[in-house]
Amino acid sequence: MARPVDPNAQFRIKTHTSNGHTYASTQPPILDPLTGVKKYRHVHWGTLDENLKFTPNSPFYEATPEERAKLIFPDNWDMSLAEKFTGLKNHEWPNFCSNCMNRLYGDVWLLENIANITGIRQDLLTVFDNNYEIVDDIVTLAIFPYLTQFNYNRIADWQEIVKAPSQRRLTPYIVTRITQYITEQHRIELLGLRAARLEIDELCAIDSTTRSAYGDCLVDIRWGKNKDMLPLKQTMEVVVYTLSSHMPVYYRTFPGNMNDARSLDIILKDLEQAGFKDLVLVTDRGYETVNNLNKFILRGQSIVMCTKTSNKEVANIIMELGDIGTRPETMKVDHDTDIYYKQYDIDHEIKGADSTIKSSNKLKLNLFFNSFNRAKDQLVLDKEKSNQEDELNELFKNKTEVDARTIKNEFCYYTVTINPKTRTIESFDIDKQKVSKAIKASGFFSIMTHGIDFDAMKTYHTYHLRDEQEKYFQQMKDQMGSDRQRNSSEDGKTGRLFILFVSLILGSYVRHIWKSTELKKLFPSSLAILDAMRPIRCIEQPNMEKLITPFVGNQLDICKEFGIKVPDGCAPTYPRKELKNKRGRSCKKYFQKG
Repeated sequence: MARPVDPNAQFRIKTHTSNGHTYASTQPPILDPLTGVKKYRHVHWGTLDENLKFTPNSPFYEATPEERAKLIFPDNWDMSLAEKFTGLKNHEWPNFCSNCMNRLYGDVWLLENIANITGIRQDLLTVFDNNYEIVDDIVTLAIFPYLTQFNYNRIADWQEIVKAPSQRRLTPYIVTRITQYITEQHRIELLGLRAARLEIDELCAIDSTTRSAYGDCLVDIRWGKNKDMLPLKQTMEVVVYTLSSHMPVYYRTFPGNMNDARSLDIILKDLEQAGFKDLVLVTDRGYETVNNLNKFILRGQSIVMCTKTSNKEVANIIMELGDIGTRPETMKVDHDTDIYYKQYDIDHEIKGADSTIKSSNKLKLNLFFNSFNRAKDQLVLDKEKSNQEDELNELFKNKTEVDARTIKNEFCYYTVTINPKTRTIESFDIDKQKVSKAIKASGFFSIMTHGIDFDAMKTYHTYHLRDEQEKYFQQMKDQMGSDRQRNSSEDGKTGRLFILFVSLILGSYVRHIWKSTELKKLFPSSLAILDAMRPIRCIEQPNMEKLITPFVGNQLDICKEFGIKVPDGCAPTYPRKELKNKRGRSCKKYFQKG
């Protein structure tokens, strides 16, 4: 009878002597790709002296916590050095926990507290089974580009002068290992935890942006024209951003050539799987199609969706208004915005998958008219017609060969006749019907709502909250330094997007507090808040507890507005004097003797 196979054999540490040195090693099996024969190789995890004291080496330090946990050491070995240096860089490098450091800490301290306030740190601990080491690594990778605008090649040097959450030296190799460790399952679990923190009927703006990518190894970058006119491939990144809690709650990447309308079905299924319920989605014109509207109605999804004036229902209503002159007679005017408005109830029925007819729930069309934009739109229309006419005259006189499809796309306000044999322009004339429609639609814009009881102006103000999401994309590309993708593998891309999502949660909260409190009067930008906190240092010396330098001036105001308690011993011992409007020093008080 054959001896049973030990499933932990490849993880048991044994001694291996080579060149007079005794190594602690394992012998994992590998398959020869050519012959298919199983072989065994020695992996050295450290050295062993005559007193059975184990000294770890580089492979041991650079292994993930899960890999180190699998190793089975003999019970009689001295593992004190392994316990002392686990998770840290090689002891030949500067040691981050040697209690002999004087490093910058203020901005990191603020973001660590924000990670606790927003709940993202607790969510990460839940996703990674309370693995504090990997969570500290992820938080460090998330705050580094936000604080420095550098890529990860500099993070190890940055850790020398800044006290970061991670206690090990994050070399490029370690960063790659961390990003490849994060999987799609981690992403779904995190989104589910973030969804549980949302309120009922939370307003969420959904939009996409493109990001250029270095290299050509990623699958999603093989298609699509770069919108920034750069000689780089690109991907499309979709983000759902809450307009009440002011932070991202969902993200996903798509191929660079996929438009917004086609990606909606996957996004809705993703949101449902992650546990998002009772959301009110705010979308722009990119998601407005009849097919998508039907999907919203079938799902019972509440929406605020900007629609094109070329939409059949919108165009019919504008035509019914007739010749409006300077303003429409039947529309009311809002005194705060100087915009005319009117709300229409829309009846829309669709056939479901089981052949049943489903009616829309409170489907309303909100039509708006801006008299200033009407004059501007008609001026742009006249200039466009003039430019098209000049170009057509030039092509006609020179008898230039043209392409019928190109002519139709570029000269939309003219009907052009092309000779099929010579491929030259025979004649052209203004398309009066198309010009008339453009004139009538000038100055109008429309927003459709479903499943909610918003009047026209509340719908207008709700949709304009989307401007905050545009600031979010600007923050991602500028402040986070993430306008380019620098990874070259699919698993690395998954991890980097995960970390970027964590980073943007922290950055969005900083920006929201800056905009909504007195800090906006004290600092020109949200980054200036971090700059003000940066001089605070953490001093670690032998035989002394960790010391954080005092908080002074605006640093106290920052802590107050963020609702964060100043560390013990760092607050001033005297009450702060309130600023008075009167300039100069106060007068001395004289007392009469007697």
